[in-house]
This record gives sequence, structure tokens and C-alpha cells, in this order.
Amino acid sequence: MDFKSEKSGDIGIIHVYLNRATLAKAVSFKDFAGEVIASGTTKLVIDLSICEYIDSTFLGAMVALLKRVNSLNGDLRLVYNKEMPSLVFVLTRMDKVFKIFQNLQEALDSFNTSKPKLTWK
Repeated sequence: MDFKSEKSGDIGIIHVYLNRATLAKAVSFKDFAGEVIASGTTKLVIDLSICEYIDSTFLGAMVALLKRVNSLNGDLRLVYNKEMPSLVFVLTRMDKVFKIFQNLQEALDSFNTSKPKLTWK
């Protein structure tokens, strides 16, 4: 089993059980996550905490998922707890596009923080 999904309230969590997230698994990952989204889940956390390497194709699959959930007024967070972001994140500047968290609880909590409302006087 390379991927597993679970729910925490209205947030879908996709655990990626791969040491190397590469082209070989990118299509099956995108299809798996697509099924989670099709079930009505538009808030996603992708848990990459055990991944040691992510290639550009797998990253592209995550970008496609981000665009898809954003079009449904949802959002996507990543859990990637390496001290240094993957080189592919830095080179493609995706570390600026994705909201990346050190652990799963921080990613889940980020959905529950309400944005302050502006009050005009």
C-alpha cells in the first residue's frame, strides 16, 4: 500500500508511504487523491513525512491537485518535515506555493485558524 486516506472532520489526509516519490508512482498518486476529492473532500493534507526524495513529476501531480481543490474553494497543505526543503521544491519555487508544515497536527490546525475579519469604523 503506497497511499492511505483518512478524515479528520472535513479534512482529508493522504499518507504517502514512499521513500522516493517519483514518476513511477505519480499517476497512481494523482488518481488516488482525485478519488478523495471526488468524494467531496476539498481540504487536503498530504503527509510526505517519510519521503526522502520527491521528483518533479510527483511535484507536478501535487500542483495539479492544488489547482483542483482551489477551483472547488478548498486548499491543500503538505507535511514535509525535513530540515532542508527538497531541492526540487527550492529550484521550482514550490516552497513558496505550498503551505508546508513540520507535522500533521500543525497542518490540520492551520485549517481551523479563522482569518481576522476587518471592521470598518
